[in-house]
Amino acid sequence: MEVAVFDTYVKKRAGGYMHFDIIVTKETSFEKVLFFGNAWLQSKWPGAPAVLPKDCRFCHLTAVIPRWEKQIQQLGYFIHELEGCH
Repeated sequence: MEVAVFDTYVKKRAGGYMHFDIIVTKETSFEKVLFFGNAWLQSKWPGAPAVLPKDCRFCHLTAVIPRWEKQIQQLGYFIHELEGCH
């Protein structure tokens, strides 16, 4: 399975950024990518700023790895936390 990776930066209210990738099937609409990003943010940090279209950009297509595949099948997406997400 090939997946799409969306590079995402969201400004924190206290300053700095959260940087994470939203990984979805390549057929997933951009609106759904934003929905998934916001659902994940709210599940981790209720009241976090929203993921806006300007915050999220398609990066590349890649082959899925098993760690991502299971969650993509269950939830429709996988979030790869990079910087400022802890």
